[in-house]
Amino acid sequence: MNKEQFLNQLNASLTRLSLEEREDILQDYEEYFEIGMEEGKSEREISKSLGNPKQISKELMASYHLGQVEQTTSAGNVMRAVWAVIGLGFFNLVIVLGPFIALVGVVIAGWASAIAFILSPFGVLFNLAMGNFQLFDLFSALGLCGIGIFIAMGMFVATNALTKGFVRYLKFNASLVKGGLKND
Repeated sequence: MNKEQFLNQLNASLTRLSLEEREDILQDYEEYFEIGMEEGKSEREISKSLGNPKQISKELMASYHLGQVEQTTSAGNVMRAVWAVIGLGFFNLVIVLGPFIALVGVVIAGWASAIAFILSPFGVLFNLAMGNFQLFDLFSALGLCGIGIFIAMGMFVATNALTKGFVRYLKFNASLVKGGLKND
């Protein structure tokens, strides 16, 4: 593959990035070709040493989405980063998706418990409307509401910590796939 083919494939694979970011990336790769040609290498040798443009674009997209998560941690950014890292290879489907689903399940269960406990006094109101009120129900519901508030506070901290930890895990995984942990 020559320089033009390589750069065209890379550009076509990076269409989700802004034009400015794509131009910066393409300029970097044009410089790789210029440096390689100054060293006496052919365009084919340079493109072969750089690797597959589609794989390069997957790695760049994963890095881009991980950077987006660092700037603004939102559910959408985290999901895009997860899918970008999974896209780096089939191995990541098992290694990234499994823990992600488990963490999301734990977070959803924790928040659902907190909300259910906090809303338990409404059950007492329903019993009151039905004429089935007991004082024990009121005190139990108030106790559960207090526990729910504590669970919600804990889930807020846990959700932030798990999100940050999972983003670090994604970065580690992405660097592992890119070969960033080699001992040279």
